[in-house]
Amino acid sequence: MLIKSIESKIRLASLVAIGSLLVSILIAAFALISAYKQVVSARQSIYILDHSVPILARQTDMQLNRPAEYRAHIDLFHSFFFSLTPDDQYIQYQMKKAMYLIDESGINQLNNLKERGYFNSILSSSSVLTLETDSIALDVPRRYFRYYGKIRIDRRSATLLRSLITEGFLKDIPRSDNNPHGLLITGWKTIENKDLENVQKNPL
Repeated sequence: MLIKSIESKIRLASLVAIGSLLVSILIAAFALISAYKQVVSARQSIYILDHSVPILARQTDMQLNRPAEYRAHIDLFHSFFFSLTPDDQYIQYQMKKAMYLIDESGINQLNNLKERGYFNSILSSSSVLTLETDSIALDVPRRYFRYYGKIRIDRRSATLLRSLITEGFLKDIPRSDNNPHGLLITGWKTIENKDLENVQKNPL
């Protein structure tokens, strides 16, 4: 009986020791997770000094606003690239601004348009091009987009309406004055650019 009693006490002591160890591990893990969350939360907080008095200001989570920035960046690039007037300096200015927002795929398309005399035709026909965005479809996990818009081309003799559909991807880069969204459009290509309407103007 004495031996059985000792064995029971040893077994009980072992169970208590193991239980205490498991509880200690759980408490330590909970403490580490809580500390990590507090550090992350602290990094999202900044303090502004107002006459030496610190005032807590909360940072906005960048990822919450990122889809809106994606759309703004895509819209801005297409506006620079396709909204043009018959002014050579203005066209150069627009293209320069657009190229800050895109990789070499934009330069390739720009060179193709130059070779086809696209910009010369704008100048010679005194065309005014205005781009209107219809919608921008985003696949955020893939950083893929598809742009839908219409280009209105006002010429002396007629007003032409064209559909525009392009696609590409987005890449995060450091923000700058020329690229305030910190994004670069990559693999950009035009899927559709066809005439929808051609209205002749009455000659004076």
